[in-house]
Amino acid sequence: MRTSRLFDALVTALLLGVAPLVARAAGAPAPIDIPYTRFVLDNGLTLIVHEDPKAPIVAVNVWYHVGSKNEVPGKTGFAHLFEHLMFNGSENYDDDYFGPFDRVGATDMNGTTSSDRTNYFQNVPTTALDLALWMESDRMGHLLGAISQERLDEQRGVVQNEKRQGEDQPYGKVFRQLVENTYPKGHPYSWSTIGSMEDLEAATLDDVKEWFKSYYGAANAVIAIAGDVDTKTVREKVVRYFGDIPAGPPVNQQTDWIAKRTGTRRYLTRDSVPQSRIIKAWNIPGIGSADGDYLDLASSVLGAGKTSRLYRRLVYRDQIASDVTAFVWLRELGGLFVVWATALPGQDLGEVERALDEELAGFLADGPTKQETARVGTEHRAAFIRGIERIGGFGGKSDILARSQVYLGSPDGYKESQARIASATRRDLQQASQRWLSDGAYILEVHPTAVYSTTESDVDRSGLPEIDTWPEVHFPKLQRVTLKNGLKVIVAEHEAVPVVNFRLLVDAGFAADQFALEGTAGLTLDVLDEGTSKRSALGISEELAQLGAELSTGSNLDLSIVSLSALKENLEESLDIYADVILHPAFDASEFERLQRQTLAKIAREKATPFQMALRVFPKLVYGDGHAYAIPFSGTGSEEAVAALTRGDLREFYETWFVPNNATLVVVGDTKLTTVVPVLEKLFSKWKPGDVPKKNIGEVSHREKSEVFLMDRPGSQQSIIVAGQIAPPKANPNEIAIEGVNEVLGGSFSARLNMNLREDKHWSYGARTLLKDARGQRLFMAYAPVQTDKTWQSMAEIQKEISDILDLRPPTQDEISRAVDQKTLTLPGRWETAGKVMDSIEAIVRFGYGDDFWDGYADQVRALDLAQVEAAAQQLLHPSKLTWVVVGDRAEIEADVRRLGVGEVHLIDPSGKLLT
Repeated sequence: MRTSRLFDALVTALLLGVAPLVARAAGAPAPIDIPYTRFVLDNGLTLIVHEDPKAPIVAVNVWYHVGSKNEVPGKTGFAHLFEHLMFNGSENYDDDYFGPFDRVGATDMNGTTSSDRTNYFQNVPTTALDLALWMESDRMGHLLGAISQERLDEQRGVVQNEKRQGEDQPYGKVFRQLVENTYPKGHPYSWSTIGSMEDLEAATLDDVKEWFKSYYGAANAVIAIAGDVDTKTVREKVVRYFGDIPAGPPVNQQTDWIAKRTGTRRYLTRDSVPQSRIIKAWNIPGIGSADGDYLDLASSVLGAGKTSRLYRRLVYRDQIASDVTAFVWLRELGGLFVVWATALPGQDLGEVERALDEELAGFLADGPTKQETARVGTEHRAAFIRGIERIGGFGGKSDILARSQVYLGSPDGYKESQARIASATRRDLQQASQRWLSDGAYILEVHPTAVYSTTESDVDRSGLPEIDTWPEVHFPKLQRVTLKNGLKVIVAEHEAVPVVNFRLLVDAGFAADQFALEGTAGLTLDVLDEGTSKRSALGISEELAQLGAELSTGSNLDLSIVSLSALKENLEESLDIYADVILHPAFDASEFERLQRQTLAKIAREKATPFQMALRVFPKLVYGDGHAYAIPFSGTGSEEAVAALTRGDLREFYETWFVPNNATLVVVGDTKLTTVVPVLEKLFSKWKPGDVPKKNIGEVSHREKSEVFLMDRPGSQQSIIVAGQIAPPKANPNEIAIEGVNEVLGGSFSARLNMNLREDKHWSYGARTLLKDARGQRLFMAYAPVQTDKTWQSMAEIQKEISDILDLRPPTQDEISRAVDQKTLTLPGRWETAGKVMDSIEAIVRFGYGDDFWDGYADQVRALDLAQVEAAAQQLLHPSKLTWVVVGDRAEIEADVRRLGVGEVHLIDPSGKLLT
């Protein structure tokens, strides 16, 4: 939360930069339009309003046209550091920003910083719009008095830990090197958004206050409001809350600096990574440019998904890389075209680069095919349609409108890219690529000042607006039927966008590995969609791409899952592929061997990634050898077991568990039961029922006493701390009270553990507790990535928080009320999308809830009282019987961890084996 990751910018560039309209044989789909009304207040503030009554919620999205490009060398990281300070209270509400929103059920609430803008957003029930506008206007117009040296120091520490956490991941330093080397010294993009440690340390209180005065005026902001609202009312409210805020000084904005390079620059760096990776980058035009759009499409042809040229060549044909991708990162002044490929373990990186270069050279010489051009257009359109189902968050309607206004000068600026891509030809893509990708490879790898005025304000800022009414929300009605072969079908109508989603839930999951080698369930589902008796793996991907459909497979502890998301216009064709994958998997030898190698490579990455290192061994240490849940969280299994697997093992798993009487098919979207069931009966008529083994999820006792398992990771800047124990199953009579305990202790940003380690001591970027959902006994765990020199102190604080909630500092009524509000008032936005509805139906199936479970959920939560939570804490928490896993630099932390004395200390390797 509150992150400013480079990947945020990448996601925005990839998903929101274009919304192509591609003509198909049956006729061009209707243009996609987001109706809006735009206002400019007297103080220069731009307001955009979009009415969408589908759910009783409203998205408030505030964009300030300032980012890290407005910084200067020596004072980097200010934009992002200030974003953090914006969440720490304002002059009239001097407390954590999330608190009031948690109490009214806000969702999709965050703030992010990029090179070019900083945004803050939240979805709230319609009745809480005044609260959101009060809060946003208070920190826009009334912030300086609340910024103290203490808060600056606190958030400086948090940001520094965020930087450590990011750079401690495999390949975590790559993007800093990329931005520093692809732009000349002094260019606004030549430093990372998070800044340098030295500049963050040197930031003064006067510096950050001057940043606010310079860039956070009303005339430098855009507010996009979308949802169940009336435009006239919204305008009146925004004028009332924001009209008295000064415009601020004029902000000079550089408009273009592509910094195209010539020649080749090659760098070599070493890092703690399990596999070698080649990265190539070229400077290209930025947001709103024709070539930027064409290169976006070209990148999809080259490296987006299994049907891309690079994936076909490097991963499928030559099998020399475990992954390969190409994408454009379009920003305001210019962009980057980036390609990378990760070599399989033991593979010569030079051979990977040569193959990559051959494919790129062929693309520059011949351009894309007509089929490739059509396919990537359809994929872009499908992604855009799915994004605008939401009113807020990344890629939602409010985000698109604000982004288009800030970067393109009009809320509907995105349409220019739509039209451009709709008419893009093979030659357009080829010529743009030749202009920008033929040279300059990096390998590793501004009008007169407007006159503004303010309006008188009658806003009472002595306290927050009172909210005493809430919109009602109901879970969609579930319709059930059982097909002739025993397959159970659940249908929920959801007509927000013309998409239908399917999720086959097979009662197997990782727990079914108790009848097979560890990792069998995971690898079986990975291979399942890699070819059928009549379709190849690449053929499946190609057909799905042409239809704008998405198919995926996966597992959790209890279920094996096959999912399909299909455009309504192409439903039957998409379902034909879906059924073929479920009924006729080929388990092709070459696909099995390729994915087996990739799984082994994934295990190697997990064993080199700090948090994953802990999560691989934690379940077995808690459940014990032989338990069905005693497997790595990812379900990948061990190297030994995966290496021993055969195609026959996967076929046997499939034939044992994939029978219709052992499955439920959930359908959510723009369809009806009477429409979809006949199609399903026809497609699945030959799927025969069968006998299925009964999984044994054994009972586990708590440890007799706490123990600590220390895993060495030399050179780590942070330690990963995980502490936990066995907990009751998800479907237990005290579940709501147990969840209340978790919410108070560490289940949210404002919970005790995070406020302690992040906000008070700023030793960590974030600390949490969670309950790992399962049918059987599940895991309760607290986790925190902390700076190395605060390892034992952080362990002591985790132990203290878990112990104190039982006796010295039991849950308070205010904490319980906040937890209740958070779980009930978020419901209006909980089921906005079909995917979220699908998740809740999956829970009904997985845990055996009644179909009316979610209708009565809010009343059950509201009935929670303090005594129930106190009793649940005694049931859930056993601080003297914890299992601790600590991953860090043993030489720096071992002695202090032993002296702490929370439990006997054992040394283990990344496989969880005890070391002597």
